[in-house]
Amino acid sequence: MINGKKTACLCIGKGFAGRLPAAVLGFVLLTCSWSCQSPEGPTARPSDSTQPASLQPAPANKKNILFFGNSLTAGYGLQPRELFTALIQSRLDSLGLPYHVVNAGISGETTADGRSRIDWVLQQPLAIFVLELGGNDGLRGLPVTETRSNLQAIIDKVKSRYPAARILLTGMLVPPNMGSEYGNQFLLIFPELAKKNQLTLLPFLLEGVGGVPSLNQSDGIHPTAEGDRIVAENVWRMLKSML
Repeated sequence: MINGKKTACLCIGKGFAGRLPAAVLGFVLLTCSWSCQSPEGPTARPSDSTQPASLQPAPANKKNILFFGNSLTAGYGLQPRELFTALIQSRLDSLGLPYHVVNAGISGETTADGRSRIDWVLQQPLAIFVLELGGNDGLRGLPVTETRSNLQAIIDKVKSRYPAARILLTGMLVPPNMGSEYGNQFLLIFPELAKKNQLTLLPFLLEGVGGVPSLNQSDGIHPTAEGDRIVAENVWRMLKSML
């Protein structure tokens, strides 16, 4: 049930599936199967949802790297030390790099939710902004135009407030619940926004993790601690060139 309307998981069109790497296709099939079994899916805000850290000033001589996202950033089901953002902080510290990671992820958040709270999040100065939103929009079958508009509004806010800040956009894939046309349109959101706004793009945040049962929790969506270590490497691969 999405927004009071019944939806059905449809078969992935051959043309769509043929353009996806095996690991990515596995993620799409796995999440499609899971979402058919669970009416609400991981988009509902659980009672124990991880709340974002308070935005305290960065330690002296350090610049903020703000991770703004949903349950994947918040670390749903994981211990604080296991989150990929915590692993990124450990990497920065081990290299003696002057950056402070701020985790501003909230489980269940959509791009509309993110758009509504971005002003509060931007109270503290930042050097790098990592935008990880959109997955819940796709799982809910929200219009692609709205997702793109919300993400663009968030990007505009960041650029307006901190013109010198660099932005890393993380891409996501979702099961094409509204058909292969929806899936194809959703895939294009992230590279198009990255190109339009000259952002650094991580095409698929869950590369190497999505679709691998042993690297995901029982819901088939959220990474285990081991899975989040791979996510950390994915993010670091793009982030290190921005430092």
